Amino acid sequence: MAGISSLGIGSGVLSSDLVDQLVAAERKPTESRLEFNTQRTEALLSAYGTLRSAITELRLPMRQLSAPDNMTAFSASSSNDDVAVTLDDSKASRGSYTVQVDSLAQAQSLASGTFSDKDTTGIGTGSLTLQVGDESKVLTIDGTNNTLQGLANEINDAGIGVTAGVIDTGSGFRLVMSAEETGTANAVTITASDDDGNNTDTAGLSRFVFDGTTNNLTETIVAKDAVVQVNGIQITRPTNNIENVIDGLSFELKAEGVTSNVKVEQDFGAVADRVQGFVDKFNSLQSVIKGLSGFNAETGQGALLTGDSTVRGIQNQLRNILTRVVPGLENASVRSLADAGITTDFESGNLELDRTKLEEQLKNNPDDVTALFAEQGRASDAQVEFVRSGISTEPGTYGINVTQVATRGSVSGNAALADNVTIDSTNDELTLFVDEETSVSLKLDAGTYATAQDLADQVQSQINASSALSAAGGSVQVSLNGSGQLTFTSSKYGSESNVSVTSVESGAALGLTVATGTAGVDVEGTIDGRAAEGDGQVLFLGSGNGNASGLQVKITGDQIGSRGNIQFIEGIAERTVDLVTNIVGADGALESRTEGLNKELERIQAEQVKLDERIASYRERLVSQFSAADSLISRLNSTREYVSQQLAALAPQNNRDN
Repeated sequence: MAGISSLGIGSGVLSSDLVDQLVAAERKPTESRLEFNTQRTEALLSAYGTLRSAITELRLPMRQLSAPDNMTAFSASSSNDDVAVTLDDSKASRGSYTVQVDSLAQAQSLASGTFSDKDTTGIGTGSLTLQVGDESKVLTIDGTNNTLQGLANEINDAGIGVTAGVIDTGSGFRLVMSAEETGTANAVTITASDDDGNNTDTAGLSRFVFDGTTNNLTETIVAKDAVVQVNGIQITRPTNNIENVIDGLSFELKAEGVTSNVKVEQDFGAVADRVQGFVDKFNSLQSVIKGLSGFNAETGQGALLTGDSTVRGIQNQLRNILTRVVPGLENASVRSLADAGITTDFESGNLELDRTKLEEQLKNNPDDVTALFAEQGRASDAQVEFVRSGISTEPGTYGINVTQVATRGSVSGNAALADNVTIDSTNDELTLFVDEETSVSLKLDAGTYATAQDLADQVQSQINASSALSAAGGSVQVSLNGSGQLTFTSSKYGSESNVSVTSVESGAALGLTVATGTAGVDVEGTIDGRAAEGDGQVLFLGSGNGNASGLQVKITGDQIGSRGNIQFIEGIAERTVDLVTNIVGADGALESRTEGLNKELERIQAEQVKLDERIASYRERLVSQFSAADSLISRLNSTREYVSQQLAALAPQNNRDN
């Protein structure tokens, strides 16, 4: 503006204000159009964002319903509060159990004799060896720590599952020790190497010996395992949390001598709640769609997305899934949502759930309701089990043929196991290598075993107690083969299944030598006439194998040849999840529309830049033109003034001449 501030001096008309008015008039039509298009595009982006959120919200409840396990729910109850129950819904099944608590697990506590002072009274020197379960620690006691408090500190620093403290009894001080874990396996054993030369007397460090033979400490609390009877079968565990007795069910024992009736029942209401969650999210989506694309007949006004093809496409795809008869269920008792009590309100388009009807169908036709929502494989052979489908698996019926069944790896001894075998420190240890990943060290209980089966049972017991094997999720079965030899068999199937004997202290007692076992083999066969891959007992097709691509089945039993058919059914929830993923995904309809609108905003911004450049050029042109015109007018005004002056000068002369 400073460059044209002198405009109008010559003309009095062609001023900078006039330039501003002309520039504004030139800008307004295009700028108004661009502003309108920007606002509309941004509003459309917001609308599609709202629609995307509502559609995405539908995916979670449908994903829950697409898992077959979520179509079955259980609840557990205990008649006695002293037996609390916890349920893992994915593993539970119906049942009724009587639980009798004979004893609770306890952690062992030991106490020393009385000493006059905890910090100054000497307790002796040498070393104490503490053992808890498989762990042991040697504590050196010398002139720096040979007091009760010094010993307590050493025990606490050892970190092997024992804590210690010193108690002032009023008449002296006593060392107390407690195992950190309950159960007999966590009992504390203490031996001494006493500098006074006697490791078992009641002087020096020997006063702290407690090894089952010499017990110079007082056992104030005995280590005990929990003993519980479930339907009359005795179960022993080192803790008061009883697990792995009944699938999906665990007990917390709180008192001895109590009995509880525990029931595990199907919870149809919990499944109905999950279905209600889907209904609610679908109705919320309907409400969003109505707000964004509805039409008010009274006012004749449509919403922002009224008539939008993307919205219509989404509605049509959802309607096609939710109103159809699920392929494969044409002859079932439950074929569609309506059969399960889910109907559509024709006026609002919302879904309505009849919980009573749904729970009745869950009770009477659970497999059909599961297939209605989730994926399901129905095998004609009871020893063929559907595992899962792949992203490319299409609903249909596929033949199963087995050419080789899976087997488990095993190893056997080289001699029959005898009766009346005595196990002691010379022959009580052996080591196995299981499933190519886990080393299992075993130490058998000392004693004479009357029968070979008794000794085999002892070996099995020690394997079952192996924490290394349990942590790896494996197990090994011990048996006597037809020749009376010990046989170790992995519970795992397939080429990675094996058991080897890597060390044995005295092979003669157990009839064992160091030996590599025979590995198992994977299942082999075809699915839908196509060569399938095997992984243990699981037979599966990789990608690129037609409609059955990704299908996985578990083959049990030992029959080869045709194993019948498996019918794969893809339920409504599974298909809805796939649809929602496609709609909101990178290549989906909403992403395409959003991308197009963002490009439209970029185009509008580019037009705005061009408008600014054009208006700037227009302003410069006006200023130039106005400046030239103003300069010309100024010159003409100057000429006019000159002529006027000359004429005025001539006027007096003419008067004199007259």
